[in-house]
Amino acid sequence: MIIDRLRDAERVSVGDLAVAAGTSEMTIRRDLEQLAAQGLLRRVRGGAVSLLARGEGPPFALRELEEVEEKRRIGAAVAGLIRDGEAVVIDSGTTGLEVARALAGRRVTAMPLSLHAANALANSASARLIQPGGEVRPGELGVSGPLAESALRALRFDTAVLTCCGASIEHGVTAYDLADAAVKSAAVAASRRVILATDSTKFARTAMAVVVPFDRIDVLVTDTGASAATVDALRGLGIEVQLV
Repeated sequence: MIIDRLRDAERVSVGDLAVAAGTSEMTIRRDLEQLAAQGLLRRVRGGAVSLLARGEGPPFALRELEEVEEKRRIGAAVAGLIRDGEAVVIDSGTTGLEVARALAGRRVTAMPLSLHAANALANSASARLIQPGGEVRPGELGVSGPLAESALRALRFDTAVLTCCGASIEHGVTAYDLADAAVKSAAVAASRRVILATDSTKFARTAMAVVVPFDRIDVLVTDTGASAATVDALRGLGIEVQLV
């Protein structure tokens, strides 16, 4: 809620946030200190000022605390769509991490595009783990750059599990980071089937870099917060939509 307020107003007060959240000002001050430590805001007398760049999304550590149960259900549902023996590339991001966790006990060949997801699969006795090259982005721990893209171009996958920063019928699947968008696009190009795994909040956002249009998506797995109009429009494009 604080981050959303900062995106709209760029400056927030402790008192207003306490009223909006229905909690004490002491709790709000603690939250602001935590967000300040993550570099998302600067504390000022009586409140805070946003340090969020308009072209960037919130950091991994913050996103990992958002829509936690929805992402777990999405991860489990996506894993249920993967058959034993498949070769699958798993996108970076917090939802991609939940997919990797759900696949850890499965007999699959997996290429995770983040070290978070690779760590979730590292101790699996049944999953075959393949690591791409590339530059590792701090915090996100996703791989990007020409080494990652060339690794994807050299392989073919049964399924790409794609995550996103934003999604809309008009603009398609989007990401904040240009290098991340290029890796996502390469993963899609290397795969026979594409599953988009995203919580419903992403349908209210459009990030800067276009990854793929929705006509390249075969299956969408999202939570029940997605609007009926959005779901109907996507099904009208021939996309299989699963609500969990």
